[in-house]
Amino acid sequence: MKNAYFRFYEELNDFLPEGKKKKQFEHNFHGRDSIKDMVESIGVPHIEIDMILVNGSSVDFSYIVQDKDEISVYPMFESFDISNVQHLRAKPLRNPKFIADVQLGTLAKYMRMLGLDTFYRNSYWKNEIIEISLKERRVILTKDKDLLKRTEITHGYWIRNDNPDQQIKELIKRFDLRNEIKEFTRCFQCNTELINVDKKDIQEKLPPKIREQQNEFSFCGSCNKIYWKGTHYEKMKAAIARIIDF
Repeated sequence: MKNAYFRFYEELNDFLPEGKKKKQFEHNFHGRDSIKDMVESIGVPHIEIDMILVNGSSVDFSYIVQDKDEISVYPMFESFDISNVQHLRAKPLRNPKFIADVQLGTLAKYMRMLGLDTFYRNSYWKNEIIEISLKERRVILTKDKDLLKRTEITHGYWIRNDNPDQQIKELIKRFDLRNEIKEFTRCFQCNTELINVDKKDIQEKLPPKIREQQNEFSFCGSCNKIYWKGTHYEKMKAAIARIIDF
């Protein structure tokens, strides 16, 4: 029997049981295990880890854990200077784009309402999500911890909260998205950027009451959906104020 001593920092503790949070704990193991396999067996997806120190020195995920190793595991965005150590996470994407899994449909609608580029379909298979993420350079958003343990994933995040209002607040804070918010610029249905259209160009498609009362319209060129500032618009404006006021 071999023993290693682990300490996980900041939000990585969200993946740990109460008895192991925010303190060093002993982990027993047999044989030759890589540090990646070991931290994931403890419950922390590798995609959430930016740096690992073993006995004070940075290592990569291929490091084989030794008996009596003291291991410190850090997430992204720690406040101290770690410029000279080995980073394990891919660099954050300059232009944040996302793909949400089947459990995050309401969150995806909120994100599109705020103008955040978000792919979502409740029929996506896990392999499709990974393939799209890699091809389009999109951050995978999920409630499935095991999905983020897939080796090929380069950018992903486990949503901690269950309430959609709290989920969107969590996401904005985690990815620093306040300056990316451009509300009502994307189609809620298909994520396409909306274009402003003249009333005369779409009036035949409008209900008579809307044609009489409204003069400003946006149009989705992909699914042909038309948007205007009706009573639903005021409700969504109130929701946005609630979301970003934190």
